[in-house]
Amino acid sequence: MRVLKVQEPRPEPKATLSRRHFLRSGTAVAAGIAAGGHRFASADAEGTVIMRTIPSTGEELPVIGVGTNAFGSDDPEKQAMLRSVLGSLPELGGKVVDTARSYGSSEEVIGSLVTALGNRERLFIASKTPTRGAVSRSRVMAAFERLQVERLDLLQVHNFNETESLLPVFLELKDQGRVRYIGCSTSSDRQYEKMKSAIRKYPLDFIQVDYSIDNRNAAQEILPMAADNGIAVLSNVPFGGRRNAASTFSRVADVELPEWAGEIDVDSWAQFFLKYVVSHPAVTVSIPGTTKPHHLADNLGAARGRLPDAAMRVEMEQYWESNSK
Repeated sequence: MRVLKVQEPRPEPKATLSRRHFLRSGTAVAAGIAAGGHRFASADAEGTVIMRTIPSTGEELPVIGVGTNAFGSDDPEKQAMLRSVLGSLPELGGKVVDTARSYGSSEEVIGSLVTALGNRERLFIASKTPTRGAVSRSRVMAAFERLQVERLDLLQVHNFNETESLLPVFLELKDQGRVRYIGCSTSSDRQYEKMKSAIRKYPLDFIQVDYSIDNRNAAQEILPMAADNGIAVLSNVPFGGRRNAASTFSRVADVELPEWAGEIDVDSWAQFFLKYVVSHPAVTVSIPGTTKPHHLADNLGAARGRLPDAAMRVEMEQYWESNSK
């Protein structure tokens, strides 16, 4: 097994304090765009998808993907909808599909549906290791079988369970070409210190962290630290998570979108929330949990058109705080 070498601290970029301050407050958005955080090609009839770059390789990904924590179903009607979601994702300009061993049978469902669809090469499939108990190499390798893939695009340690023992395995799999990128994932502020430690210690390509307009804590230290260390960021629970998303939308159920929403090409509250998230220059992709095709189409609308600048982000925060119940 490959021996994991602890990563030396990466040199701080010039003007770090200023950059960190801007990232925390959201005022560096325009600068992030100008520096290459976003790529806008000439717009076509349906609008060009906004792309973000993975710092470790330069590969580009569409800024909106799909979270699959509710994909574990054997109901034929629901499976038909899930098949439509996975089939439509690349057609609508998306690519990232994020799953985990802890999401019930989601890996198995995705593996079966993607195999039937035959669109594996059009997707960026990410998974995460078990959150409880000892995680052996065989438990890691089981993800390939469940997903019916020879190679995973991204493999993540989930909730820092067995981090020290798993990352050497990840690096070995990366050397063998079975895994393209490695990372760590959390959706809890309680694990932010562990996330900061992992960023300092390991050669991560990605981190995954909770970030939304109603939960901006990651912007204080985690997102700036990822940016400073050249690490891509998957933003999970942009609507408040599997249990809280309904509550988030209910808080604006009777609230009209602001008149200025059209200035950033927002047609729905889902797009409002997602454009806020992906306009942060440290965020690479947001992965809202999505099981319905019409929700997917709405979400992918946030990957097109104009994004809010620094001043608009502040205005979005103020509008949310003053109007949400």
